[in-house]
Amino acid sequence: MRLVYDYSLISGKITNMNNSNFPVGIGFMLFLSLILSGCGMQSIPTALNEVEAAWSEVINQYKRRSDLIPNLVNIVKGYASHEKETLQAVVEARAKATQTRVGSNQLTPESLSKFSQAQAGLGSALSRLMVVVERYPELKANENFRDLQVQLEGTENRITVARNRYIQSIKGFNNLVTVPPTSWFNSIFLKHEKKPQFSVEDEAKVKQVPVVEF
Repeated sequence: MRLVYDYSLISGKITNMNNSNFPVGIGFMLFLSLILSGCGMQSIPTALNEVEAAWSEVINQYKRRSDLIPNLVNIVKGYASHEKETLQAVVEARAKATQTRVGSNQLTPESLSKFSQAQAGLGSALSRLMVVVERYPELKANENFRDLQVQLEGTENRITVARNRYIQSIKGFNNLVTVPPTSWFNSIFLKHEKKPQFSVEDEAKVKQVPVVEF
């Protein structure tokens, strides 16, 4: 008795068996990627990038405020040159704030506190200057002065927004490096420390923005 095999049918079955393993391989890779992303390998570096970007924005907005001050001081001098003590305090506070630099990789509770104190000192000096301005109606009516005040107040608002974004990014990062399961991956491989937050005192000071009543 002679057996006749349909080789095309057998070949088709073998092909189907091989193809059936293909989705299994994809599923395994997807499962593995989910496990790795959930352990912090991807989420922690991503969160760190967000912290760095948020801090850069904080620095940029403080720099924007600092850049407005020389022109502001010069205009005030034109109308209130004898207010030397107040003007000098602003100049010195600006110099101190400008010199106090903290990179995103240098953020510690101590460095952030020093930075915040320098910026709060500049804010206080500006507030005192605004009190002086109230005594000079002609200065308040000066168009250049009014334009600078609008820019300054806008910058103060941007500073508040930037600080809030930094606070949120720090919260997310710190949760990842301290809360399991991502904290396990961090403690074994990445070894990141918690990033510092602005203190309650810092938040109170930053809300004391210089305002001029026109």
